[in-house]
Amino acid sequence: MHLKTTFLTAENDKFKALFCFFILFFSYSNAQQISSIEKMASYGYDKRFSDSASCKKMQLLALDLAKKKKNIDDEVICYSYLALTQRRLLHLKEFTRYADTAYILAQKSNKIRVKAFASLAMGALKSYIDDKPQALDNLLKAYELFTSINAHDQCAKIASDISYLFSPSSPEKVKKYAKEALYHAAKAGDPESQLYARLAFGGYLTDQLDSGHNENWSVAVNFFKETIALAEKNTSKIVSKSNIGIAYVNLADLYSKGPKPIDEKALLTNLEKATAIAKKYNIKIIYRSAIGLQGMYYTEKGNYAKAELLFIEGIKYQLSLPYTDNYLLATFYSCLKEVSIKRKDYHAYYAYDTLYTKYNQLKYNESTQKLLQNADARYESSKKMERIKQLELENELEQKNKLLGYGIAGVLLIGLVFMFRSYYYRQRYYLNREEVLKQEQANSDLKVQLMEKETMENLAARLSLERRLLRSQMDPHFIFNALGNIQSMILQKDTIPAVSYLNKFAKLTRQILEQSRKETISLEEEIGTLKNYIELQQLRLNNNFDYAIVCDETVEEDVLIPPLLIQPFIENAVEHGLKPKPKEEKGLLEIYFSQQTDLKNLICTIKDNGIGLNASHKLKANENHQSLSTTITDERLNKMQKEYPNAGFQVLERSLESNETGCIVIINIPIV
Repeated sequence: MHLKTTFLTAENDKFKALFCFFILFFSYSNAQQISSIEKMASYGYDKRFSDSASCKKMQLLALDLAKKKKNIDDEVICYSYLALTQRRLLHLKEFTRYADTAYILAQKSNKIRVKAFASLAMGALKSYIDDKPQALDNLLKAYELFTSINAHDQCAKIASDISYLFSPSSPEKVKKYAKEALYHAAKAGDPESQLYARLAFGGYLTDQLDSGHNENWSVAVNFFKETIALAEKNTSKIVSKSNIGIAYVNLADLYSKGPKPIDEKALLTNLEKATAIAKKYNIKIIYRSAIGLQGMYYTEKGNYAKAELLFIEGIKYQLSLPYTDNYLLATFYSCLKEVSIKRKDYHAYYAYDTLYTKYNQLKYNESTQKLLQNADARYESSKKMERIKQLELENELEQKNKLLGYGIAGVLLIGLVFMFRSYYYRQRYYLNREEVLKQEQANSDLKVQLMEKETMENLAARLSLERRLLRSQMDPHFIFNALGNIQSMILQKDTIPAVSYLNKFAKLTRQILEQSRKETISLEEEIGTLKNYIELQQLRLNNNFDYAIVCDETVEEDVLIPPLLIQPFIENAVEHGLKPKPKEEKGLLEIYFSQQTDLKNLICTIKDNGIGLNASHKLKANENHQSLSTTITDERLNKMQKEYPNAGFQVLERSLESNETGCIVIINIPIV
């Protein structure tokens, strides 16, 4: 009896193993199979450059068919293709909706290909909203899944995208995934994948040149020549026409960086081909790059008339389109300003500068709006991901409960003796798990609420601080006085100094606007901004003081510090120390920088020979104006003390015993 039982158990084990093998084989075959609905969605996606309307119509038709058939797998793939199409059309709201839907529905499927498409769509979304860590996680997951089913065409494109995300922080990983993209593209055999992969590896070669490996220039040029030859041979088979334009632009850029004299004919030929593709398929980034490189080439060559015509042609073409690209227009007008300066055509410079200011402000508003939209999208996406994880946990618990139920049923079949005991433990376990689940759900809901509140409060506080900081930097009295002095110089026909100082004022304004939105800037950028500000103050006060900026040998000018911390103290030194000083006495403003490497601290010492603290306080008592710049700076430094305890500043009176008047300000600035 015992031998017979053993034999039957062994036979059952063999049968189970054989059954599992067939199940796995069947699942694997289905994972690779491409349905007719997926082919329809893919065909529609291929039309995204040539006919956007037909592209969306065909994909939505494929989605409707999948819904009618109640096929979740095809629905996920259709939603993924729709999400990728919305990325091309720059529609963030629809992009987010389709990507999230694909990702949520994919949790109900066990197909590898379906989960891979969902991860690809989510990775593309995270990359679009600048969430690089999450983008890498999802794209690496999609790459692993597509690799497991030998979908080489998808692997080539995803590996290329991963290499771009690792650039320029990790050259080794850029090289690794670019080479893997070439491998999969060779396996796939289609020109679309090969061009995609070759651009990624070409990007790695170009990065090497930018890092100082100039000996590889000819290698990079030959590689891009081969890439363009491949693209031109298979133009009709390549859907992403923008990639052909990128190849032309990259090769032209390599010629511009090559040994002198450069191959002018090859450079211009590639740029003209890139421009033609950009106009034909309305690819803004290619058009901007091609026109810009041509204009810069003619500017450096001294053919300012040709350069100006190119930039004007670019502006006319952009204005002829049904939408306005403020970033592109601001860039072209900035280039026209540079050409006007070199031609010494100050009348044209003024006209171009007016238009540049208009479109630059619109560009800034669009940039701010996009920043807020991306922040909202990241928050909503993270909240949805948290809910998905919660659903996965519930499903996992449900599966465990099912297995537990089957186990109890088996025990009941063995004998009625253990029925009561098994029932008791099952009920006890079920109640405990239910309490745990309720507690976890309550904790998760609380976490979501706290995340929502904290995110909105932090965003509001940051925007408020940015507005206050910007207002404190751009003092209206300083602006009006500076413009008044410039106007006076123009009326006195001092044209060249007036243009020079107007350029400094415009540059200072642009620097403050840009730096107020940055988390960190280099010390070199900070010093450049301070010089512009001080020189404009000298103009305003008729050069009644001199200044000096000195860096200690220990200071590295490329260290990163928080922006706009020093200027409020310079303003106080000029306004309340040097300005009230008698006109017959020459003022002096000295700024010293030293570095404490071990404490990650930059020390800025500001000295002036003005009237001093006591005299300044007496004058301030009769004024109604209250400066908020140092108060805001003090708030910023106090917030930094959580991570950098040494952050802060102190104001001292200069020694009266040595017949020195004025103030000394010592600022401890954290090196980020």
